[in-house]
This record gives sequence, C-alpha cells and structure tokens, in this order.
Amino acid sequence: MGKRVLPTSTKGRDNILLQRNSTKKIMKIVEWLRLPEVRNIENLDAISTSVLHGRIIRKKGFLRKLYTDFYKQFLRSSKDLDGLLIELGSGGGFLKEVIPNVITSDILPVEGVDLCFSALLMPFPNQTVSAFLMIDVLHHLPDSFLFFKEVNRCLKVGGKCVMIEPANTLWSRFVYQNLHHEDFDPNGEWGFEGRRPLSDANGAIPWIIFCRDRKRFEKEFPDLKIAHLSFSTPFRYLLSGGLSVRSLVPSFFYNTIKGVEFLLSPLNRYLGMFMKIELEKK
Repeated sequence: MGKRVLPTSTKGRDNILLQRNSTKKIMKIVEWLRLPEVRNIENLDAISTSVLHGRIIRKKGFLRKLYTDFYKQFLRSSKDLDGLLIELGSGGGFLKEVIPNVITSDILPVEGVDLCFSALLMPFPNQTVSAFLMIDVLHHLPDSFLFFKEVNRCLKVGGKCVMIEPANTLWSRFVYQNLHHEDFDPNGEWGFEGRRPLSDANGAIPWIIFCRDRKRFEKEFPDLKIAHLSFSTPFRYLLSGGLSVRSLVPSFFYNTIKGVEFLLSPLNRYLGMFMKIELEKK
C-alpha cells in the first residue's frame, strides 16, 4: 500500500496546534522573565502605573539609552522651530532632560507633567504650536481622524508632528501579535472601540494610516505633508525587555547592538519594530 496522505485540513490543524504550543512555551519564558514590580499591576490605566513605568525606564540602563536616542530624534527634528513644543502622552518619560523647553502633557494627571488633556481635544488656539512630539501614542487613540484634525488646527505653518510608533514588518508583526499584550490588527481601521488610555490600542494603526491608507491620509489632510517615514530598531527594544520584562542583555552592549542594527538597516522594511513619521504643516 502507498503511504497514507493526511487531508490538507488535518495538516493545517496540526500546524496551528504546533504554532500555539510554541507560542505558549515562549509566553512561559516571558512570564518567568517578568519584572517583580509589574506582577501586581491591577489597572494598566491607573496613574500609578504610568509612574511605575517612569521608574522602570530610568532604572533599566539599556531601556533608558533607547529612550534617549528616541528623544534625540525629536531634538533633531525640532531644533529649527521656535515657539511651543508639545509632547503628547508624556507619562513617566524624561524628554525635558533632552529638550528642556518642551511642554509635557498626558491624558492622566501624572505628577511632574505640565498639562493634562485629551489629544482629541487640545487646549491650544489655532496655529500656535510649533511641534507635537510623541512616542507610542497614536496607536492608543480611539479616533485618529479627529486627532489629525486637531493637529492640523493647532500647528503653525511649517510646524511638525513627529511620531515614533510600532511598525508592521515581518519581524515586528510576529513579536507584537505573539509576545505583546496590545492588539495588533493590520486589517483594522483608523480607530477602535474603547477609551482606556493604555490598555485599549491597535499597534498597527500607524502603519494602516501612513502605509496602507497613505493616499486616503493625503486626501483627507492635504496640509499635513508626510515629510519623513522610516523603519528602524529591530532588536533594541526587545532586548531591553521593555516596561515589563528584565533586560536580556547588559546596558554596556547597547552601542554594539545599535551598530548591528545600523549594518542591517537596509533590511528595516522587513525587520524594523518601530517607524518614525514626521508630518509638516504646509
């Protein structure tokens, strides 16, 4: 008798089960590496959680260096701009250490943050802001269309909105969909149901707006020119352990890994975990 061939559907089910089992094993390792101080977080959206995240960023040398590099990108993008520089979603960050004149803000009244407001309804008069700066904020906003209407209203001509957000690449999609607690749905729209500032999200929204739906964005917001879009940072955030896991490498390896990423930068379209988007008001 010839070799019995399993039906395609059975093979497919076996592959799915194998993938699920592999993901479960990875998640067990991730849980083992979890920072002790985050194990008892009961409410991701509490002010205390943002304060805790700030302490973690400052304590973990590798992660702090990564945030400093992100902040230096903001400095380079805004160095020629005069007037109001606004950071959105500041949380527990430390951008003022790099750009002392920035005004920090958050939707939560976090201690040390200058202003508290929603990015969907900002307290600035028309055409008075020189730059909006934000890390991992856009994909937490439930209505991106309303947000960009506010950005367009508030920015001066020549002003900028500079964002560092999750990318959608072969590597990042695997990581975000299997090893991260936030939703990551490339088939989603420009928003989502829910109003929780940290736990509600779709990490794919930046890619959806500026890659998949770029022509729609350009049609809806012709005054907001996409001046720069790039993918980067395939390994540093993952190796830092982020805000919930122990660092996987010592901080003195930071520059070495940064150098490896530079050598691999031609492959960032496939490997980058973050994307930088820079809009300029015409």
